[in-house]
Amino acid sequence: MRRISRIILVTGLGIAAPVLAQGNTKQAPAKEAKKAKPKPKMTPVTAEHKKALAELYGGFKFGMTKDEVIAVFSKQLDERYEEKIKETTDISEQDRLRRDKRSEVSRLQASYVSFESTKTSPWDVSIVEGEFAHNTNEAMLERWENQNGKNQRRFFFFFQGKLWKMFVSLDVSIIPEDKRTFGTFQSVMETKYGAGEVEDGKISWRTPEFEVRAIDKLKTYDALVLSIEDPRARKELDAVRVAKAPPRQDGNPMLKAVIDTDHSDHPDVKSNGNAIDDVIRAQGGTPKSK
Repeated sequence: MRRISRIILVTGLGIAAPVLAQGNTKQAPAKEAKKAKPKPKMTPVTAEHKKALAELYGGFKFGMTKDEVIAVFSKQLDERYEEKIKETTDISEQDRLRRDKRSEVSRLQASYVSFESTKTSPWDVSIVEGEFAHNTNEAMLERWENQNGKNQRRFFFFFQGKLWKMFVSLDVSIIPEDKRTFGTFQSVMETKYGAGEVEDGKISWRTPEFEVRAIDKLKTYDALVLSIEDPRARKELDAVRVAKAPPRQDGNPMLKAVIDTDHSDHPDVKSNGNAIDDVIRAQGGTPKSK
């Protein structure tokens, strides 16, 4: 159990298992079923929990540009590498450390990807799938955080050039395999952030300033992730995504070929002969001679 609790120290993150309210078991009248879905409730967050949440920001702030994020990252590296450089009097070792620092900054810069295209991206099938959309003025930076015993991956998401979300894939290797479950994750996280809303392998904490999600991706990517986002930017982004969503496909063209487009109650099989022949040809067959 001591190893499991290390995740709090390693990631500086945490959340609490929600206490779910018991709903009314009586069936609502049919006319009430059409009411609009209620807005997500705000989750009470104490001062202690907010202080813990600040660790999730990692020194970054919503609204930062890509260059500002890189600048903050570079400053953090300066502080970390300065200590290492002071620990040695070897000039060549000091030079190597300075090169390592520049390489880390370069890797972060090179990770930048814009989704301002309708084309697919390798990230469409990845641990961040579903966290962005194409052709909506969105972009992303990605970096590994492997200092101070941590081994986690942080993604920075931008909308209209401004940081609006950070997504952190946690290091689960410190958790024994038999304890690597969402239940364990929830149990550890609740000591940090208090109760949240649990639904479909996800815990959510909502306030006017931020929304935090703890997500179970163990089955698909053997990972547990935490996300913090700006709900105000989310509202604007959702509207853009809806407006620019690609048109829905009409379905299988071969099936369409044999559908009665006139919606007649008694379709004429003979009149659909050409469509049926087209389907046969598409399958590599030869239509019967008329």
